[in-house]
Amino acid sequence: MFTKNNKTPAAPPPEPPQKPVPAQDAIRGAASKPLARAASIICADMKINGSVTSEGALQIDGIVDGDVSATDITIGASGQITGEVKAEVVKVKGRIKGSIRARKVELETGAHVKGDIVHSSLQIQSNAVFEGQVKHADDPLRETGPVAAGTSANESKPSVASTSPGPYSISSSSPPS
Repeated sequence: MFTKNNKTPAAPPPEPPQKPVPAQDAIRGAASKPLARAASIICADMKINGSVTSEGALQIDGIVDGDVSATDITIGASGQITGEVKAEVVKVKGRIKGSIRARKVELETGAHVKGDIVHSSLQIQSNAVFEGQVKHADDPLRETGPVAAGTSANESKPSVASTSPGPYSISSSSPPS
């Protein structure tokens, strides 16, 4: 009934085709989705004079003199921005001199921000430096600008003439009657 066979098969039977491994599926899936791209990088040895706009993520390790807007912005430890920063998420390890408008703002250790922040969520880690005003907003990307503390948006209309001393004055004129 049973016999002992000492012969080994010459070739192993062919294996059925395997499904792609999950990493390959992720790569294929990422390639088909426009929002799942890698971040654009402004390297430490690069300086940009002018505004930068991206529809995806942006990593800034260099210097940008101008406004920056993207979906997700990370300013690295060597990154510097002089201008307004607008994004869904802003993570700062470097320096910003200008305002930040984002749903989520994270000032990490070593960050230096000199300017106003309008946000839905704000996190400031120890040893981060921040000088400016902070305003919470449900939709910080839609609103126009920070309003001084203690005043509402309806009260922030320009005055007819400003008599404040200094090099700047604000005036508006109404059409003649």
